[in-house]
Amino acid sequence: EMFELINIPPDMAGATFITLIILSVFTSAISAAIGIGGGTMMLAVMAQILPVKALIPVHGMVQLGSNMGRAAVLANHVKLKYLLWFFLGCAVGALIGGNIAVALPDHIPRIVLAVFILYSAWGPKFISTSKSLATITIGGALSSVLTMFVGATGPFVIALLKALDLQRQALVANNAACMVIQHLLKVIVFGTLGFAFGPYLSLIVLMIASGFIGTIIGKKILLQVDEKKSQLALNIILTILALRLLISSLS
Repeated sequence: EMFELINIPPDMAGATFITLIILSVFTSAISAAIGIGGGTMMLAVMAQILPVKALIPVHGMVQLGSNMGRAAVLANHVKLKYLLWFFLGCAVGALIGGNIAVALPDHIPRIVLAVFILYSAWGPKFISTSKSLATITIGGALSSVLTMFVGATGPFVIALLKALDLQRQALVANNAACMVIQHLLKVIVFGTLGFAFGPYLSLIVLMIASGFIGTIIGKKILLQVDEKKSQLALNIILTILALRLLISSLS
């Protein structure tokens, strides 16, 4: 009975379906334990499996689900003033980025994604020092254009928020809320531009649920991980995945 309710997307093997659900546990645990990097790793693995047209929308839905949980738990730390300005920028960026992403040939977004993953592993970290609301709006717009190609813009958004001198819980809460806005707009734009989420719904729901389990596991091991060593290991894995993606896109 239960298996009749689960729809595996067409062109996807059952083993791949199960792998993605396990991947969601693992990458959510990484994000909760190290604080960052899980979303990018999930994207890097999904890029090897899913067709490029499905990759960013499906990843966006999964991330929307996982950030909604975090934002809900910390809702009383969310500052609506910042959220509103971020939303305005995001709305413009999502429309521009979505229309570009849909028009490009398949190998271009894959190359952009591979380069982005390599940069996020080894490039200098983006730092913002501006406290102005205009910066939040512009940052929202830029990161929303970017998220249509690379999916994981968490590090960029968190840098914008760090400039506002928020307490740790407020930082996590507002980052989650900003990500909810960004992924929600992304999902709406891709849906409007014709992406059919239907065949992927079972996969999305199960990945969100397994991601929640991963978050709980990650929180338990949060204090036992060596942050520098685990970050290096993560960067090496991301590099291998990105290079594989780059080679397959160029050939």
